[in-house]
Amino acid sequence: MKPLSLILSIIIIIASVILCQRIISNSIANQKNKNDYAELNHVKYGFLSISEWKTKITPIIEDEINKLHLSKAKEKLLRKHVEVLLNTLIDKVDKKIREANAGTLKGWTAQSFINTFINLEDIKKGIPEYADAVIHAIKKPSTERQIKGILNEQLKEYAETTFDVQDTSALSSILRRTASENIGSARIKIDRDISILKDLVAWETILLITLAVILFAMSAFSKQPLHPSQYILLVLSLIVLLITGVSTPIIDMEATIPQLSLELMGHSIHFENQVLYFQSKSILDVFWIMVTHKTMQMKFVGVLLVTFSILFPLLKITSSLGYYYNYHNAKENPVIKFFVIHSGKWSMADVMVVAIFMAYTGFNGIITSQFGKLKAASQEVVLLTTNATSLQPGFYLFLTYTLLALFLSGILTRKPRA
Repeated sequence: MKPLSLILSIIIIIASVILCQRIISNSIANQKNKNDYAELNHVKYGFLSISEWKTKITPIIEDEINKLHLSKAKEKLLRKHVEVLLNTLIDKVDKKIREANAGTLKGWTAQSFINTFINLEDIKKGIPEYADAVIHAIKKPSTERQIKGILNEQLKEYAETTFDVQDTSALSSILRRTASENIGSARIKIDRDISILKDLVAWETILLITLAVILFAMSAFSKQPLHPSQYILLVLSLIVLLITGVSTPIIDMEATIPQLSLELMGHSIHFENQVLYFQSKSILDVFWIMVTHKTMQMKFVGVLLVTFSILFPLLKITSSLGYYYNYHNAKENPVIKFFVIHSGKWSMADVMVVAIFMAYTGFNGIITSQFGKLKAASQEVVLLTTNATSLQPGFYLFLTYTLLALFLSGILTRKPRA
């Protein structure tokens, strides 16, 4: 191997190791930011929160109370109701008096006096005038202010006794971590951090993949036999890709309602960025969830996952080292030959890539379909939905590792050792 090529390859490996550390660190930090942002915007704190509805509806009702005014049409309707009530009230009063005067001489005398000098029908003839007097009193500014004050006090009492009980420890923790006074300022800070780290991780991932491809291309297009130092560098590049690929998120699954609007008494009510579901997991995260699950079936699947996505590839890399250096006649060892030459269909790394992509496609299709039905059913509500499910850098790094590992097997069987 030429000294210049060796130096360039070593520089690429050093840069790859540095990028690996940075990608893992930044991805984990951004994963935390995304989970916190999803928690802040979760639908349980918004559209499904009684307290949130209270803060939106109470000002609307207060505004409507303060705008109360007795129009001509309403005055006419109210007068009819008052007249009916006065007529009923007079009848009830007359009935009560007759019941009270019944059975005694004094009561009989009083009732006889009433019957002689008081005509109930004459009293009822004055009901329209009584109703006019009541309406006139109600229409006075002082009376209107009194009525509105009573209604507002009652509304305030209802608001104070209406609330939901939620565990807000997660929200408090996020506010403390971001040094924010409220949810709004925390959202702004976390959203800014997510955007910065997302772009940074994307560029670092592209650079790491590019360096790995360049390193393998230098070996593939070289007409010289594969030098031992060159092979070690290729193996190190694969290990870096594998570690980065399994340690960083492979997929973000997110279902969000970015805007939900409706009209209530002529007032608009808006809910924004309502997160229904969010998960951001790496292969190691999924493995840990499975092995810590209480059921043996999940533990077993977790062991299979880490075996075929991590242990099997590492054994393949280790075996390729023995095969390349022919340590203790390793080229003739059936186990070594299996891992190096025949394990492609058993390593499951390519299957993992396909499974992740199918999970992405399936979840994407399901969420899109369900959101479509939700929008069709919401005729009176303006509903905008977003399916933000996306493949993450970990997927592309793991995919690159899978392809280059197969490529390395081809190099081993095609190129002799220098």
